[in-house]
Amino acid sequence: MDETPTAELASALDLLCDEGSPVEWSVPAEALVRIGEPALFPLADALASARSPEVERRAVWTLARLEVADRGSYLPLLRHPHAEVRHTALSTFKFQGEAAIDYADQLMPLLGDPEADIRRQAVLAFQAMGGSAVPLLERLRRQPATGPRIRATALEALAGIGGPNALSDRDLAAWRRLTRIKQLVEVPENLHLCGSWFAVPSVDQAAVLAAFDLGDPEPVTLRTGASAWNHDSHHWHGKRPHERCARVFVSPALDGWTLVFGDSSQDTHRVEDADDPEAVRGEVVRERCADLSRRFGAAHWYGMSCGDGWTAWCIAEDGEVVRFYDAFEAEEGALGARHPAESGCLLPHETVDTGDALDSFLDELSNAGDQLDVEDFYSRYAQARRDLGIPDTCYATDIAARLSVDPGSLGTPGARTRISGSGVLALTACGRRYGHPAGALKA
Repeated sequence: MDETPTAELASALDLLCDEGSPVEWSVPAEALVRIGEPALFPLADALASARSPEVERRAVWTLARLEVADRGSYLPLLRHPHAEVRHTALSTFKFQGEAAIDYADQLMPLLGDPEADIRRQAVLAFQAMGGSAVPLLERLRRQPATGPRIRATALEALAGIGGPNALSDRDLAAWRRLTRIKQLVEVPENLHLCGSWFAVPSVDQAAVLAAFDLGDPEPVTLRTGASAWNHDSHHWHGKRPHERCARVFVSPALDGWTLVFGDSSQDTHRVEDADDPEAVRGEVVRERCADLSRRFGAAHWYGMSCGDGWTAWCIAEDGEVVRFYDAFEAEEGALGARHPAESGCLLPHETVDTGDALDSFLDELSNAGDQLDVEDFYSRYAQARRDLGIPDTCYATDIAARLSVDPGSLGTPGARTRISGSGVLALTACGRRYGHPAGALKA
């Protein structure tokens, strides 16, 4: 039976929202996508009135993908009273890139939306526009009538487009004043560790900067420094090669140690230009630690991954590497005898044969099901390991805690880390030539 477009739309929408339908929901979703603009407002209504997270998810997916001749068809939805409708409509402009500049005036109010997620989506949309959005955002910054929320979000978008280089002298001065204020009252937080860092036993920040060939240090809070390190390490999409090694976060003195998060331009380019980058990375780390230990008496390097279980460390004293361990190269790549800091622990690649005892205990815990919460499960599992005489496994953070400072525990209750001086973001040779990477950082 032939259906009119209106009937087809109504039928597809009913199927999309019917969780009990035997028809796979992607079928009506694709039909609505092809229908395009006529489905725009019915889908927005379905999203706003969705009675379950599943129906909401389906409506969001479909609404964001409609085949429309003009992206401006979504503009009325930016004023919709339902936040998820505004958020979904706004997301479609983010993927237009520079072409979205044609709609910038209509997108600007979303920079001041009451919902934080929508403000973040608006920032991403303006970032995607690139340099052409800078004059518009600067205009917003100069207009007090726009309100503090929209001006603050416009500043974030400017930083996202061009980093500190995109900020006016007035905005930079304001950011520096805010940094000084926050440093006075900052409570250290546990740093999110996914990458590598160096540690040297020195409170002489100038000497550390010189050792890594760093310049133009800009005082920052621990929170901002950690944000820069994580941003530069993980936001690779669309990043120019030199931005990967443009800056380094140098911590304040922590219990007499200075930590350096990031790599020099020389080290980074040497690794990236090598035929076997992983092998060269180990060489670079060992050479760097040996050189630092000649300057400071000792030097450490630590590495952690939050995804695949990788962990590594290098310990150098008086110009010599006394221990290098990489969990992924433990059999062939380790250097030096087991270090005293590793005593009483299993290394990540080591196992202990306990027969069936531990497996049986794990089966018992699994059978307990919902009677155990996660904390109770791990507590009982740890006790079982102790009862069976299985040592704990040590990771880079454990070695760091024993030998220097564990940056992942700075905010742990009861931590008594002595902090002196100010952390800084400093530029490498690439950074001094090309400037800071684009991207807004946490204050």
